[in-house]
Amino acid sequence: MQLDSSLHDDALIVSVPAERIDSAAAIRFKDAMRRAARDGPERVILDLGNVRFVDSSGLGAIVAVMKHLAPAQRLELAALSPDVEKVFRLTRMDTVFTIHPGAGALAHHAGRADGSHA
Repeated sequence: MQLDSSLHDDALIVSVPAERIDSAAAIRFKDAMRRAARDGPERVILDLGNVRFVDSSGLGAIVAVMKHLAPAQRLELAALSPDVEKVFRLTRMDTVFTIHPGAGALAHHAGRADGSHA
């Protein structure tokens, strides 16, 4: 899976161009995220604005990426569609991740480390 990444201030923003993170894509997604975040800054923000569907394998891959990050790094999420947000809410993963409403607003929240939703 090809991911797009760019540095913005103190954060690496990684965008997923695919519409699905499911069992067919989970391993490729996880490997691509690990490569993108390797040696990156403290904040790694996963922009899910294009993603319309995440199944349990996709959710597991996102959690695995979070666990694989360096101890000083943290994974944040941005721009969840209503269906993807529902998956995170129903599994209570919305209490684990900092979730931003959109990747464009992230510059305004550069210093937030309190785990609250932006």
